[in-house]
Amino acid sequence: MSLVQLYIPMEVAQPTVTRLGEQGQLQFRDLNPKVNAFQRAFVGEVRRLDEMERKLRFLAAQTEKAEIPVRPVPEHGDLLSRPRTTQQMDELESAINAHEARVLQLNNSHEALLRRSLELTEMKHVLHETASFFSAAEGRGEDLRRASSAGAGTGVNDSLLQSHYHMEEGGGPASGPATSSLTLGFVAGVIGRSKVPTLERVLWRALRGNLYLNYADIPESVIDPSTDEVVDKSVFVVFAHGREILAKSRKLAESLGATLYPVDGDVAARRESALAVVSRLEDLNAVLYNTNRTRKAELASVAEHLAVWLTIVRKEKAVYHTMNLFNYDRNRKCLIAEAWCPTLDIPNVQGILRSSSSPGFEEGTNKFTAGFQGIIDAYGVAKYGEVNPGLFTVITFPFLFAVMFGDIGHGILMASAAGYLCWKEKGLAKFDGGEIFDMMFGGRYIILLMGLFSIYTGAIYNDIFSQSMHIFHSGWEYRDVQANQTTSAHQVGIYPFGLDPAWHGTENMLIFSNSYKMKMAVLFGVAQMTFGICLQLWNFTHFKKRISILAEFVPQMIFMQAIFGYLCVTILYKWSVDWSTTDAAAPNLLNMLIFMFLSPGNVSEPLYAGQSLVQQILLLVAFICIPWMLLMKPLILKREHAAKVEAASHSRDSLDSAGPTDPNTSSASSHEEDPAAGVIASAGEGGEFNFGDIMIYQIIHTIEFCLGCISNTASYLRLWALSLAHAQLSAVLWDMTLASCFAMSPSAMPVGLVIGFAAWFIMTISVMLIMEGLSAFLHALRLHWMEFDNKFYEGSGKAFMPFAFRTILDDNAEE
Repeated sequence: MSLVQLYIPMEVAQPTVTRLGEQGQLQFRDLNPKVNAFQRAFVGEVRRLDEMERKLRFLAAQTEKAEIPVRPVPEHGDLLSRPRTTQQMDELESAINAHEARVLQLNNSHEALLRRSLELTEMKHVLHETASFFSAAEGRGEDLRRASSAGAGTGVNDSLLQSHYHMEEGGGPASGPATSSLTLGFVAGVIGRSKVPTLERVLWRALRGNLYLNYADIPESVIDPSTDEVVDKSVFVVFAHGREILAKSRKLAESLGATLYPVDGDVAARRESALAVVSRLEDLNAVLYNTNRTRKAELASVAEHLAVWLTIVRKEKAVYHTMNLFNYDRNRKCLIAEAWCPTLDIPNVQGILRSSSSPGFEEGTNKFTAGFQGIIDAYGVAKYGEVNPGLFTVITFPFLFAVMFGDIGHGILMASAAGYLCWKEKGLAKFDGGEIFDMMFGGRYIILLMGLFSIYTGAIYNDIFSQSMHIFHSGWEYRDVQANQTTSAHQVGIYPFGLDPAWHGTENMLIFSNSYKMKMAVLFGVAQMTFGICLQLWNFTHFKKRISILAEFVPQMIFMQAIFGYLCVTILYKWSVDWSTTDAAAPNLLNMLIFMFLSPGNVSEPLYAGQSLVQQILLLVAFICIPWMLLMKPLILKREHAAKVEAASHSRDSLDSAGPTDPNTSSASSHEEDPAAGVIASAGEGGEFNFGDIMIYQIIHTIEFCLGCISNTASYLRLWALSLAHAQLSAVLWDMTLASCFAMSPSAMPVGLVIGFAAWFIMTISVMLIMEGLSAFLHALRLHWMEFDNKFYEGSGKAFMPFAFRTILDDNAEE
């Protein structure tokens, strides 16, 4: 990476930044960190584009609501890649404003018409239902008059003959010749169907039963314009006597959301009102249909260009956001920008600045390596120039996984599933299967390599679904011993590849496999940790930390090999010796390593001649490395700092005595490189040398490394433990399902095999592949992060995030 500085003339700043955004090769630095966002140079343009984007989002919401498909952005063509002039953006803004104004006007008209249509529809049902109520009331009055006539001959009170019902809306004075007539008023309206029981209870309690309520459900559902929800409503009529009671009824009904309508008490007047309402409703529906059709036509024309307009506006806003990071040089009338750029792509950027075309920026990873790099980035992003362990993780991660998951059958199933994801990756990339599927699809190449490596390690273990394979002739043959009725095996050869199948099912199989896998885990662990220490050499060389090479790399390597490298050599040596041909028993290497520290000069079970002296020398060398790591670097830094202080003091004295010097000479001397300057500056706070801080840091680093060598080596034993657990669990699953089915009678075996195979297959996928696979994955991840990466990898860098339109548009699409 290189830090570059760009000088862009003001008149071509916008098109130049647009071309840089299309290529995506620069990560710009903010040169105005203390300037408020609202005080920057191009805040007006950003606000203008924000408003345009808001209007386009409103239009997009309207098209989605109207279920009008939006034409996608064309994949090819230079329409969107060309910079936009000021005149073109003004024309686009005018077009967006015009479309928004028309859509708003049509929306308002549509909403007003819907509201008027709702009122007329409710009025129509109110007139229809109240007519039936009044007819029923007149029928009851006719029955009452007949009863009164019949009561004349039976002594009924004559005053009842003068009583009759006269109803008028609002409870006003009744018109009629009879002075003793009973006048009833009424209130009619529409209310939500679910609120009718509430209205009835409230009116009954508030009016103390002095009312008569009748209601009927409206058969058709209506749409509420304010909420666009379909609601069910009912028509109600409240009959009561007195103006105060009627006024109270109106207030109570309106408080519950009812809509009241004036209804004439005269039959002829109600009939005329009903006809007028029906006529107006028909005319209104015709206008509403035309308005809706015009609105859809307007939105359809917007949908043709909406995606393109959104892309243009978002690109322009990103351009001006980026230009707000620049400084303005008033003398040169240009913008000054600073950015990080891949060194190999600097000619491309220079070509863009000369208004010439250039190839696009290539990502540092591809679809194969992206998953492995994601594992490393989860631990930490590499500093510029630091060794990136992502390259080595491509091999070491699936291999360590396979050591714990070694089984040919399980590896085939895993590799087949991952291979299908890789084969159909173009179609599955657009499939929305949830977060778990997205994680598996993103790591499909990791899973593929884990499956392939598991097939290899399964062949080494000679294990396929907990069963062994007799591919070659076994190197052991069994001979019966009649004395104690036991069977012993005698070696007659060497099995060509992997574990001899003769070990499968023997009594000492677990002892043999435990010893083999435990020692193999130590060998792999020490080898990977040694490689991690070696990678420090590249980091120290690149960052010119020559002191660290001598004070850290060399003693760490010697300490590691003197103890654990020696242990690996003894393991290999023990494997190379045929102990059956010797009189001595095979020594226990774990006890050898323990007593190497507890009693350095004593070897109870010798492995080779001169072992005691070798171990004493190695132990002494390892102990010498501890103060080497602890004291050498701080003392060297202290001496160099004292030399620099003394040199600076002599320089000031000579300047005071000699007078002014050549400015060119002083300038040149100030830029001389000091190899230890970076180390000293990083050791002290704010570049000041502090021996105490350096010493404390070195103590912590030394203790961490020495204890880490022991704990990290023991941590690699999880390779043995997980491999043993996987093999034993697979054997238990086989014995509990298919093995028991093979022991059934011939008549029951087919049914048993079908049921047993189904149970075995389901448990294999769910337990062995998913659960055990996830466990081995996490343990392999832990080994890389804690045992391998921490030997050389700081991961304190920042991810390179260039200014690129494709990234900005993808982020907006996800939102």
